[in-house]
Amino acid sequence: MNPALLETVWEKVDKSRLRQTLLDMIDIYSPSGKEEDLQLYIEGRLKRAGLPVARQEVDGERYNLISKIGQGEPTIYLVGHVDTVSAWDLETYSAIEEWGVVRGLGAADMKGGCAAMLETWFALSTLPEVSRPCVGLLFVVGEEESGDGSARFLQDNCPPWVVIGEPTALSPCFSHYGYLEVALTTRGRRIHSSLPELGHNAVESMLRYLLIVGQDTLFDRHASQVVYSIREMSSSRAGFVVPDQCETYIDLHLPPGVTANSIKEVFKSSMTKAHKEIDDLNLEVDFEFSSNGYKLDENSSIMALLEDIYPRLNLPLLPTPFRSHSDGNLFYNAGCNPLILGPGSLETAHTADEQTSLFEVEAAARIYAALCLNGTLR
Repeated sequence: MNPALLETVWEKVDKSRLRQTLLDMIDIYSPSGKEEDLQLYIEGRLKRAGLPVARQEVDGERYNLISKIGQGEPTIYLVGHVDTVSAWDLETYSAIEEWGVVRGLGAADMKGGCAAMLETWFALSTLPEVSRPCVGLLFVVGEEESGDGSARFLQDNCPPWVVIGEPTALSPCFSHYGYLEVALTTRGRRIHSSLPELGHNAVESMLRYLLIVGQDTLFDRHASQVVYSIREMSSSRAGFVVPDQCETYIDLHLPPGVTANSIKEVFKSSMTKAHKEIDDLNLEVDFEFSSNGYKLDENSSIMALLEDIYPRLNLPLLPTPFRSHSDGNLFYNAGCNPLILGPGSLETAHTADEQTSLFEVEAAARIYAALCLNGTLR
């Protein structure tokens, strides 16, 4: 990488423009399936800057956006997903800025990363054509649900490296947890709630089963790296009766080296135990989605570059595994090397206090620029 070229690009990072981009993006409501307004905003910004941008149809009116600069096929893509989870309160999802902290739906996951990538692109575009690196920019839809945007991109492309701007508080994540979603259903016998001994309470059966499976050492939060989270529980609602059905969803985030199949075996063995201990248990276990984790080689040209760049930005370099699920798993399984790195943190993502700092978003733009100018990626 040419240090003088990097300084030239860094000088073109516009803090005021970046701030406004982030606020604009958060103010555009873009839950999974309804991303078009934000894609139109990004597309318009790229076109007004004179930068190439193309739509890649995903389904119906939903599409990814792809921009490339430089000559040849990009060896690295900056990848951002424009969708968010749905807003629980439509009155409070917009951006609020206070003391350099920006709050709002998607601030961390991951409109902060998207804004930083767009600013990186504007800064890179100020270079003469002959000095521009051969890199790509990709904004995908659907990450919060099925990952269909990234899956569509990977049908036609497999770059050696991608940088995905998920919220990591700027810690580079060369390793990534796997994910397993488990759907549990218990069925019972409905009866008037004043006569529970004559029925079979599906909620009680579910709770007793969860106590059994939760005793496995793999789910011990003090001794295991497996992340076990009961995400949702609901029962049949039919008035003053013993519930005859209960459904539960469990999220499991698995460190690299722990396979989804090994966790499935835990659930199967716990079912055998539960049938012995719970009378008339009627239990179904479905594994809705699974993806194994991965670990990249940290002794790469990217790590060497980060070791040079982070001190210049007064940032600590603290590589850490990415504990959530992301499109990184899709890219890795397709043959790419996905580095997860972005502003904001998982602690506030998907919460009413979702936030990121303008400092981290600006620093992310500078880090992305350095990665794009690294000519040794293969």
